[in-house]
Amino acid sequence: MSDDEQPEPPKPGHEAPQKWTPRGPGAEGPGPVPTAAAAGSGKDNGKGNGKRPQRTGWRRFVPRWRIVLGIVLLFALLLIGGFITGYTLVSIPAANAGATAQSNVFLYADGTQLASDGEINRENVQLSQVPLTVQRAVLAAEDRDFYSERAVDPKAMVRAAWNTLTGKGTQGGSTITQQYVKNYYLGQEQTVTRKVKEFFIAIKLNREETKEDILAGYLNTSYFGRNAYGIQAASQAYYSKDVEKLTTAEGAYLASLLNSPSAYDVIAHPENKPRALARWNYVLDGMVKKKWLSTPERAATTFPVPGKVKPRAGLAGQRGYLVEAVKDYLTSNKIIEENTLATGGYRITTTIEKDKQDAFVKAVDDKVNSKLSPDRKADRNVRVGGASIDPATGKVLAMYGGIDYTKQYVNNATRHDFQVGSTFKPFVFTSAVVNDSTTQDGRPITPNTVYDGTNKRYVQGWKGTPYNPANEDDTSYGQITVRTATDKSVNAVYAQMAADVGPSKVRQTAIDLGIPADTPDMPNGPSIALGTATASVLDMTQAYATLAGHGRHGTYTMVESVIKDGTKTDLPSQDTKQAVSREAADTTTSMLQSVVEGGTGTAAQASGRPAAGKTGTAEKDKAAWFAGYTPDLATVVALMGADPETAVQQPLYGALGFPRMNGGGPPAQIWAQYTKGALQGSEPKDFDLELQDGASVPVEPPPPPNPSPSQPPGRDQGQTQGQDQGQTQGQTQGQNQGQTGGRNQGQTQGQNQGQTQGQNQGPTQGQTQGQTQGQTQGSTQGQTQGQTQGQTQGQTQGGATDGGTNTGGTDNGGTTTGTASTTTGAAGRPRGSRSP
Repeated sequence: MSDDEQPEPPKPGHEAPQKWTPRGPGAEGPGPVPTAAAAGSGKDNGKGNGKRPQRTGWRRFVPRWRIVLGIVLLFALLLIGGFITGYTLVSIPAANAGATAQSNVFLYADGTQLASDGEINRENVQLSQVPLTVQRAVLAAEDRDFYSERAVDPKAMVRAAWNTLTGKGTQGGSTITQQYVKNYYLGQEQTVTRKVKEFFIAIKLNREETKEDILAGYLNTSYFGRNAYGIQAASQAYYSKDVEKLTTAEGAYLASLLNSPSAYDVIAHPENKPRALARWNYVLDGMVKKKWLSTPERAATTFPVPGKVKPRAGLAGQRGYLVEAVKDYLTSNKIIEENTLATGGYRITTTIEKDKQDAFVKAVDDKVNSKLSPDRKADRNVRVGGASIDPATGKVLAMYGGIDYTKQYVNNATRHDFQVGSTFKPFVFTSAVVNDSTTQDGRPITPNTVYDGTNKRYVQGWKGTPYNPANEDDTSYGQITVRTATDKSVNAVYAQMAADVGPSKVRQTAIDLGIPADTPDMPNGPSIALGTATASVLDMTQAYATLAGHGRHGTYTMVESVIKDGTKTDLPSQDTKQAVSREAADTTTSMLQSVVEGGTGTAAQASGRPAAGKTGTAEKDKAAWFAGYTPDLATVVALMGADPETAVQQPLYGALGFPRMNGGGPPAQIWAQYTKGALQGSEPKDFDLELQDGASVPVEPPPPPNPSPSQPPGRDQGQTQGQDQGQTQGQTQGQNQGQTGGRNQGQTQGQNQGQTQGQNQGPTQGQTQGQTQGQTQGSTQGQTQGQTQGQTQGQTQGGATDGGTNTGGTDNGGTTTGTASTTTGAAGRPRGSRSP
């Protein structure tokens, strides 16, 4: 084609395809023009078409840096904008109503007023009045960098907000400035809105007030427990002195209370002293780290035990105990935070029924308080605690905390420092049924299973430290059924049963029934059966209510409703579950009925209701218990011995005129009178029981080889020669010679000589001759003859209880033929371990 020739234009609809026009090196003119196909392919081919290559693989999901930068900038702008907006809109308000807190009103279940927690105890002081070491103790406890840090701690704020949103708790990491803002300007509610306001107010306040002013405000508005608001009120409430006179140790203890006032009050809750000591040490160690306290001064500091509580007059009698128990229930179950509750304004309806509460008070007054005498030293140590629960609902219907809240501040129904004694034994048997346990020789454990009740018998099959508990008064019972061992509270049987079941399983069953898992002194050994645990009266009532409820358990409740400003507070649900099988609970109930019908708890029959129960006595008679129930009411009563000045536990020997105190005495009597009064007007109900196989028909054990099992052999003989020789030589010679000669001689000589000579020579001759002859003959002729002839000589020549006990015989001679010498002997005899 010549230069003059032009290409023919394409026909409509038939455009000529575009082609790349080659361009040689150095050629002028426009660059190559792509063909239509190449342009539509979307490919650059490295020729610079201006389009970014598409990402493949995982890179497709990674945002480009421009997007990330944009998001960061946007977030920063939002934060800055939000901060400016919040700082502008949120102003420092006037002091809130919480700074002069309201009263809470507590009501009985029927709506009548129980009590009001009264006026607020507060007295403001200048910071200069607070000793410097006390100020620093507070800083060491709450905010060690207070003077050098900003008003807020953003990290702690975020953590606190997250915990609130996710329901992980209400604890925060606020600075002292933020806490002061919360106390004085806002409130204790744990909400995100309040946290945001607290943040901005704290920043503004830090710019307008000095650190000293903020610290002074914090010290004057903080709650220290005992209705004390501010450091001056706390100083008076705990140490009965003005704040200027506080020592470093006392200041450190008050600073510890800021974290949790009720948890660290060692007078109100003696069982919490280890926690309080740990917190107190934390405060002092913090002062050393900040060089506010020298190491020698720290080493010389001792724990300053606070003084007695001085309750308000409006909470006298039982009202104070009930109010504090309800408060503990609300705060321990995280229904209301302690500081929030302290600001007041709540209307709280309790589960306490006034008629039952009055019946409890009257029963204690009639059976104990009216019988206390200033002439008996032991009577000044007597304290009573009691609680009553409806097994069907878990509601606490009545509670007895002590003689008067203004006189004895510690609630005896909720304290956790006295051993429960043999009231723990039913849990061992319940566990045996739950776990289908067997004896060492493979026999199923039922009420009719026969055990060896020999005093100080070593527990078999236990791989731990050898254990041989003594029975009450060192009594040996020989072969005995579980039912009878329960009636008589035989330690030897139940320690062996605990080993047969497994102590860890026993412990778990107790927890399932309602005993808190953190209860002290529940050992992983056979001694768990003897009731070394220090559960509270209320805890034990829960557990026995579970037995009464056929094994179903739900957490107890003391509150029907909580209302503030017309708004109801949500309460935990009382969902119940089958904690132990009905068969296990009901079989235990059948044995505890036997305790009331013919065992150590017969005094409970005075209730006039079908009843089941168990007595218990703590070591050295420091507490005596009766735990029992009818089909519709579970109640536990305990007498406790504690010095009114020092609160140190004391034995109850001689209290109320009794030589020794046991659960079958005043505790069971109180239980019977209260139960009768509390259920007055309702029809008695019988127990509806479903028993384990083999438990329904009582079976007596085979007769023991010894005809007089009421007392053990001589102390040395019974544990050594009696066990070895008594089963062979003693069975033959003792039964033949002892039953023939001993009984004839005892009946003839005991009646004639015992009445005269026993009264005159019982304490001396009976003890000397009985011990010498009983131990000599017992060592040669065996355990059985030692018991028989020891008893005969005790009857014939002494009749004294002490003589019978030490010779290996019984106190039958003293009881029947030597009245005067029986009394003398009982007073002087050595006491064995208690179990009933």
